[in-house]
Parts: sequence; structure tokens; C-alpha cells
Amino acid sequence: MIMQLTVFLENTEGRLAALCRTLADANINMSALTIAETSDYGIVRIICDNVFNAVDVLDEAGFRATKTKVLAVEVPDRPGALAELLEALGGTNVNIEYGYCFLSNGDKAIDVLKIKPEDRGKAEAAIEGAGFKLLHWNDIAG
Repeated sequence: MIMQLTVFLENTEGRLAALCRTLADANINMSALTIAETSDYGIVRIICDNVFNAVDVLDEAGFRATKTKVLAVEVPDRPGALAELLEALGGTNVNIEYGYCFLSNGDKAIDVLKIKPEDRGKAEAAIEGAGFKLLHWNDIAG
């Protein structure tokens, strides 16, 4: 399990750039960023090297930021790998609230899944039982 940075961001010109500059000025490195948007605001989800410091820095700069526990799963970078991961969760009654993927290196990808806290144990057992590797931050940053 890893901690993800979640930022509620006004959908205005320059706001995403300001968010990224704030993190850069604090020497916080992002490994992944995804945005879900509406007409008024966006939800920015970031995997970064120091989520605890990032929340403090962003709060001081006027951003609304929180930490969220998510599962990070290493999968082969090939067609069908995500389908196999999701099929491993079939029959567990685990609901995936959201997910996204990013490339780790040339042959591995990382799938990030948000699972309800009460379902994490079932999800982790199913994922590992299917032969996938659950990652911790040092696996990503290391």
C-alpha cells in the first residue's frame, strides 16, 4: 500500500501549473499525476516521493490536499495485464472506487487502485494469490 496525494483544484487557468510549481519548489518529485475534472474543479491525484511534506506545503500555499491510501500493483507492461489483475479481483465483492496506471520502466507498469478500507485485505489476498506484486513506496522510489 502507498499514500497518494489528492488535491481539489479550481478549474481555472494556471492553477495546475501553480500546484506543480509549489511541489517543485519544495523539491517534491512526482512519479504520476492524473486529473478528473468537472466544469468547476478537478481532483488531482499524485504519486510523489514525500506525500506528508507535500500536504503541508500545499496547505501553506492555499491548496486543499489530503493523503489517501491506495494499492499499487506491479504488472507486466503488455496487453491484457490489467484485465488479468482485475479478473483476479472477480468474485471477491471488492469494489474499485477508481484506478489509474503509469509506466515504471520498460517492462513493468504500476496499476493504482483505490479500494474501500474494509475491502483492502480481501483485495490484497486476491492480488497476491494471482501472482501480482503489491508495492510499497520504497519499491517505487527505490
